[in-house]
Amino acid sequence: MKLDEIEAFVAVVRSQSLSQAADSLHLTQPAVTRRIQNFEEALGVELLDRNTKPLKTTPMGRVVYEQCRAIVREVDTLRHLVADEAPLAGSLRLGVAQTVADVAMLPALQALRLAHPELQARVSTGWGAPLLQKVEDGELDAAIVLLPTNRVLAESLAGEALGALKLAVIAKKGSMKKRVHTLAECQSFGWVLNPDGCGFRAGLQQALAAQGHTLKLNLETLGTELQLGLVADGVGLGLVPLPLLRLSAHAEQLDVIQVGDFRPEIAVWMVRSRAIGKMQSALAVLSGSVESSFKAARLSRAA
Repeated sequence: MKLDEIEAFVAVVRSQSLSQAADSLHLTQPAVTRRIQNFEEALGVELLDRNTKPLKTTPMGRVVYEQCRAIVREVDTLRHLVADEAPLAGSLRLGVAQTVADVAMLPALQALRLAHPELQARVSTGWGAPLLQKVEDGELDAAIVLLPTNRVLAESLAGEALGALKLAVIAKKGSMKKRVHTLAECQSFGWVLNPDGCGFRAGLQQALAAQGHTLKLNLETLGTELQLGLVADGVGLGLVPLPLLRLSAHAEQLDVIQVGDFRPEIAVWMVRSRAIGKMQSALAVLSGSVESSFKAARLSRAA
């Protein structure tokens, strides 16, 4: 068996598609197919169930995949060690939570270009859990996501919290009395939230479930600014980061609601593969800039 056969098998399992795996490896589909067949012949087992769409592993294929994934990670680490003396170049694959992108990514990317002009950042946005999985699977080098401060990461990942992010329950201006409310009282208004998978929404659902309530969802929508506009129109309550509320064009049309039994807070995390190698210096630049942006947003809000 050969390393390129192992890498082809890992790519196919990750993408569940021969054509997508071929694109990621810059090969033709027949070339990937031959590598998978050679790998199966070398092992003497069938690794893929070719009767399913999308492609799935056989039970033995799944066991082999986990071992192959570890091999690919170690090879990546070795390659980084060998190349440590060269200046940073190529691509940094970075996943970013949309909220982080809205608050902090423009200055972070500018800082990265100044520090490492030959390095190209390839940035994609998404929800925290899928981004973490992509880092673990090797599809991303790192991700900046929103997680609880006590989150335990997978063994193959390393990470650090860059700072806390306070969330606010918001309502249309004047629609609720200026006093401390309970989460149960907020339920009658219903909520305008991001789709399922959002960490803010998950935290609210957990808090409601602990009190025996089910989330009353009036509308789900992507994008903080659209959410704030809908709340300002009286569609329901929202749950957003305080820095984004301050920057919103709808801020004057909204009230922050004090909720005595729900004080949501989440942390901004930089999570990376343990095999990141020399790219760690680039991530340090990004982490420092993101941390500074959120600190500035907190101080501005306090002022």
